[in-house]
Amino acid sequence: MNTSDRLLEQISGALSALSYPVCPEGLYEPVAYVLGMGGKRIRPMLMLMAYSLYRDDTEKVLPAAVGLETYHNHTLLHDDLMDRADMRRGKPTVHKRWNDNTAVLSGDVMLILAFRHYLSCTCGHKDEMLGLFARTAQEICEGQQYDVNFESRTDVSVEEYLEMIRLKTSVLLACAAKTGALAAGAPEAEAEALYAFAERIGLAFQLQDDYLDVYGDPAVFGKKIGGDILCGKKTFLLVSALGRASVSQRDRLLALLAAGTMPPAEKIRAVTALYDELDIADVCNEAIGRFYAEARDFLERLDVPAERKEMLWDYVTALLGRSR
Repeated sequence: MNTSDRLLEQISGALSALSYPVCPEGLYEPVAYVLGMGGKRIRPMLMLMAYSLYRDDTEKVLPAAVGLETYHNHTLLHDDLMDRADMRRGKPTVHKRWNDNTAVLSGDVMLILAFRHYLSCTCGHKDEMLGLFARTAQEICEGQQYDVNFESRTDVSVEEYLEMIRLKTSVLLACAAKTGALAAGAPEAEAEALYAFAERIGLAFQLQDDYLDVYGDPAVFGKKIGGDILCGKKTFLLVSALGRASVSQRDRLLALLAAGTMPPAEKIRAVTALYDELDIADVCNEAIGRFYAEARDFLERLDVPAERKEMLWDYVTALLGRSR
């Protein structure tokens, strides 16, 4: 069993071993339901992998990893409620299986449980870990609010979009990596380098997700293509297109997005054709490549054995589906 498989097994075992109160009825069942849905466990994996760059006793940081995964699923539960999403990982979302009030309250208790998991951690630098976690949770709320605000705007810049996804998505990955480094007693400069490394990986992840929604293979991507176009979601592709378009192209694009009676497949084809006119696929891939290269540079700054760095690099490149 390789290191990443061993760490994933460790995380899965810790999550499976969690027990919750049976009273009051209806509060904790959704927590177990959400955490039992599975997933790639990317955030706790990054935490344990960052820790294992310096130490082998990863069980010491495992409670914090469980806490971070609990918090991440808390955000998904509330996101699903805000988006009125019906399904998550092939199963009904909490507000669909139960109700809106349950989604709010069970989501809230997941946030509290996440902090309690952190508090049960026996490794060093717990105050710094908690401070980073609290700051990150606040930043994610800020990112979510930016995302909500962007829904009614057509003048969102690329810079604003990147800052929104940094807050909404990247900082949690960065928190995971830096927390692992802090718990292992890594030098401050290396903990910061790991934060920056994971932050850049998070930006690359989100831009790749934006790209695949338009240009991906549905059989590989795992969902239908063009969903972001149909709901008019602000993505890197859309804000880049609006920023690069001529007046006539911009008018066409906005008219297409507002066309409520247009057949979905026709709308997707027309918007994609405009993206092609503006070379948006190349623009997006160039940005992904830039963040990918910056991540590698930050990883190279670590004074740890090369084989340990390569273990972490192999893990993230596999997730991104990129070559070394």
